Amino acid sequence: MADKPLTSRGAATRQRILEVATQEFAEHGIAGARVERIVVAARTNKAQLYGYFGSKDGLFDAIFFGSLERIMTVVPIDATDLAGWAVRLYDEYLRRPDLIRLATWARLERRPTGHLVEDSSRLDDAKLRAIADAQAAGIVRAGDPFDLMAMVIAMSMAWSPVSNVYAASDGEPPELHEQRRTLLRDSVRRIIAPA
Repeated sequence: MADKPLTSRGAATRQRILEVATQEFAEHGIAGARVERIVVAARTNKAQLYGYFGSKDGLFDAIFFGSLERIMTVVPIDATDLAGWAVRLYDEYLRRPDLIRLATWARLERRPTGHLVEDSSRLDDAKLRAIADAQAAGIVRAGDPFDLMAMVIAMSMAWSPVSNVYAASDGEPPELHEQRRTLLRDSVRRIIAPA
């Protein structure tokens, strides 16, 4: 049976739920998030929330996978410029710290080891092919494309909201962010440079 299309009012309610729940999950995690707080802030009710998403876990999944898709769309990989990609990821974490927090909650509460998502190939295959192509062209050092991707992403997260050292914010002086971007760009270029 096909889902009925949402009315404009239904679509607006669904969008409010997603926006409120994104903040709720980012702040409190999966276990700590409360459906009651979400429905009150979204001006809806549990029946609508469950009708759209099935469960609290289903709501988190919709938000989490949506955030992964957003990062891939807003910050697509450019394997010919992995240093620039790292800087664009840094900037996205400043703009949307909730996205990196959602991934961290998923890591902490769902998948403490291995890939962050069960079927990571859907998210990683294009990136890994791009890195392998850049390696074949002599632009990127030899090695496992997955490990190179993981290293670049980890470096981009050095000042993210989940850093164990320091979490940057978009309210800091622009020159400080530019200093970090320069360090990140130069460091990634050194690491991925062909031998």
